[in-house]
Amino acid sequence: MTAGITTLASAASGTSRSSTTGDAATLAGNFDQFLTLLTTQLRNQNPLDPLDTNQFTQQLVQFASVEQQLKSNDRLDALLSASKASSSASAAGLIGQTVTSSGITAPLSNGAAAWTLNAARAATRATLTIADAKGNVVATQTKALAAGSQTFTWDGRNSTGMLASDGTYTLKVQAFDATGQKVTVDTKVTGVISSVDVSGSDPILTIDGKTVPLSSVQAIGAASGG
Repeated sequence: MTAGITTLASAASGTSRSSTTGDAATLAGNFDQFLTLLTTQLRNQNPLDPLDTNQFTQQLVQFASVEQQLKSNDRLDALLSASKASSSASAAGLIGQTVTSSGITAPLSNGAAAWTLNAARAATRATLTIADAKGNVVATQTKALAAGSQTFTWDGRNSTGMLASDGTYTLKVQAFDATGQKVTVDTKVTGVISSVDVSGSDPILTIDGKTVPLSSVQAIGAASGG
């Protein structure tokens, strides 16, 4: 009988490590079985060999601890839900705003695609390679970059001078300073938010036809030019 009680106590402890929705129901069922076994054992115990009260106390404390943990998990879930609702409301307020987010892709529309480049230091030679959605290189430019934030705008013309079709394009930058040392250049995208999808854990913004998670937004407002 004591072994059965200990097994139920261990099972209840196991529910504290599970995140399924049936945790509370499982705990309640185990606790009812525990009390049934406990009262039955007390009623039929040997008067000459009474049950160890310390063991009962430890098992009751174990059940109480599991119950408290489940309640704490419920409260944490409520806090997460409130936080998500607040984040969604804040994201919805960004519609129509100009934001800058991390990313190397930008849409080409009306003969222009723009990226915000942030060079760690001045680069005397930077090769900017533009590829289409299939990874095909369509244009390459070489220019110097100043230290800090600046805007690079592509006119949409490929290596033959023809205007590329509208779509999403990727920019890759390789930059070097006067001594030939590589210069780190962060690439960002600036655009206007047209819609917000709050169905997931992280709101997804649509910026000029491109989807960007809210967590990747780095600045609100027009990026500085260069």
